[in-house]
Amino acid sequence: MRHYFHRHQPFSSFTKALLAGFGGCLAIGILSFLTTHTGYALMMAPFGASCVLLFSLPNSPLSQPMNVFFGHLASALVGLLCATLLPDIWWAVALAVGGAISVMALLRITHPPAGADPIVVFAAHASWQFLFMPVALGSLLLIACAVLFHRSHGQAYPMRKSD
Repeated sequence: MRHYFHRHQPFSSFTKALLAGFGGCLAIGILSFLTTHTGYALMMAPFGASCVLLFSLPNSPLSQPMNVFFGHLASALVGLLCATLLPDIWWAVALAVGGAISVMALLRITHPPAGADPIVVFAAHASWQFLFMPVALGSLLLIACAVLFHRSHGQAYPMRKSD
């Protein structure tokens, strides 16, 4: 049973942990500020989970801009297609989440927080504009925040393609 409760995540220094928290706070703060002062919906719950990856594990393949942007876009698209084509019933949202996971895996754009996007689509009865705002624009803003944040203290983000 002990292997169920073993921490596989490498140790993180106190400074790195605080920096990650500050980065997430800053990014969500910027999105929240812009949402409040522009009237445009730029926030959704999965972005909080995206910040965990972007600021705590920036070198993970799942945290890279391609995965963040297209993972959210593909998952929201699957959610919207299912919400449009299927009846509003319990199994439709389950099918949408499963479909989103499969699409991200097949396209190699897996971003775990994006797996929640279809749930948001169904719960909010989102329109097709949801793809643009908050999904596309919000994702781009999160990525921009992550790039600026990591570069401001000398950390390379995003990962460079190895030849």
